[in-house]
Amino acid sequence: MLTLVENAFNHLSRIAIRNNYRNYTYRQVLMGSEKIAFALLKEKIDLEEARIAFIVRPSFEYVCSQWGIWRAGGIAVPLCLKHPYDSIKYVIEDTQAKALVFSNDYRELIEPLFEEFELQRVSIEAVLASDQEERPKLPQISLDRRGMIIYTSGTTGKPKGVVSTHQNIEAQIKSLVISWEWTKEDHILNVLPLHHVHGIINILSCALWCGACCEFLKRFDAKKVFNVFSKQEINLFMAVPTIYYQLIHYWEKLSLADQKKMDRAFKSFRLMVSGSAALPISTLEKWEKISGHTLLERYGMTEMGMAISNPYKGIRKPGHIGVPLAGVMIRIVDENNQTVAQGISGEIQVKGPNVFKEYWGQLEATEESFEDGWFKTGDIAVFENESYKILGRDSVDIIKSGGYKISALEIEEVLRKHPAINDCAVVGIPDEEWGEIIGASLIMTSDQETIGGIKEWLKDKLPGYKIPRKYLIQIDLPRNVMGKVTKKVLQKMFLENLRQS
Repeated sequence: MLTLVENAFNHLSRIAIRNNYRNYTYRQVLMGSEKIAFALLKEKIDLEEARIAFIVRPSFEYVCSQWGIWRAGGIAVPLCLKHPYDSIKYVIEDTQAKALVFSNDYRELIEPLFEEFELQRVSIEAVLASDQEERPKLPQISLDRRGMIIYTSGTTGKPKGVVSTHQNIEAQIKSLVISWEWTKEDHILNVLPLHHVHGIINILSCALWCGACCEFLKRFDAKKVFNVFSKQEINLFMAVPTIYYQLIHYWEKLSLADQKKMDRAFKSFRLMVSGSAALPISTLEKWEKISGHTLLERYGMTEMGMAISNPYKGIRKPGHIGVPLAGVMIRIVDENNQTVAQGISGEIQVKGPNVFKEYWGQLEATEESFEDGWFKTGDIAVFENESYKILGRDSVDIIKSGGYKISALEIEEVLRKHPAINDCAVVGIPDEEWGEIIGASLIMTSDQETIGGIKEWLKDKLPGYKIPRKYLIQIDLPRNVMGKVTKKVLQKMFLENLRQS
């Protein structure tokens, strides 16, 4: 039995999940996930790593779906709730999924998939409402089996499926439980999407590993977050810089009496974490002044979970990400993959049981991502004053916006399909709230199309967070002598345009 599931038997009567003003115990999670497992298995003994996609809101039902897939021997493929149909279809097609677990909220969106693909249809509401039947024991799942595929944007344009084994997943959880001192008494609020490592591993899985409670909000809302905080039950909170920015903005509008009320609530917290994007020092300082807490910054990727973290106890240095987590090895290398001296910048490379197994169906991309067993992150950093500091991304084609890592090439590929666009280039533009916002430079074949029309056209092609916010109409793109678009020059052009507007 998987350790994450096995641990739940030690906390049967404790509250595991809270959502929609309802509490669900670990016993209920085990029973619900067992129902899902048997519904997927039907007459089979073991799913044997069949890919099972699921589209369910962050909730008790989500956990039952994820655990049910694992307990039946399948590979869990969480789908993004905000993705348009084409993006979801791509994941189903790429993984060759055998079944789709869904909640009624998404029935209309995913209905065409059952016509295009041979997919087992599993309604989460119908399965959980069914009577429990006596069934044979569930299969034994070894830790070296594949457990999850999370899609992440890469420099190849199309999202890549990051495959993690159950051993990878457990290593990622255990390193955080040890380093951040999780216990069964913890109660965390989760406002992050559950198709990313941040929400799935750092929050949900760590809480469930040790018998703690994970509470969900249907969607992020600053007022509702503060209302939950005010109950003084939450003692952990993790979010992306954009969320902290929005919470600060909301707090500044509160009356003095309400701000003092929040002062009492903040004292019940033991840890607040920021990640998935660089945290502006101004945001860190403002939040510390408001809450009395210095946000813990950490560093990780879909391919490895978390790898580096500021200390839970000790001094947290603004602009720095700390030291390796328990069980994780880090090195910084130069262009020749030679380890550099302390104080010299280079690429962060990672080794350990937390590092993913492969990119789904992409052997060449997998091999290119490793050097002598070390995973090449593409991030540039330096080790100084006993702490790592990220200097930047070794690619201008990855945009970090609101906690998302977005492939500029993927957006460019979509834009070029518009009949009025001859060519384009997409870049990230520095932004205090979002980290970066997306800018698109367009070379038009016709002046009949408007920017508004292009935005409207994109709504059916890309999720909202991937749609460019700023646009430049140009005669040609800035290029070097080799004809390659010089994106850093383009970024400067966007910034100059913003200053003049």
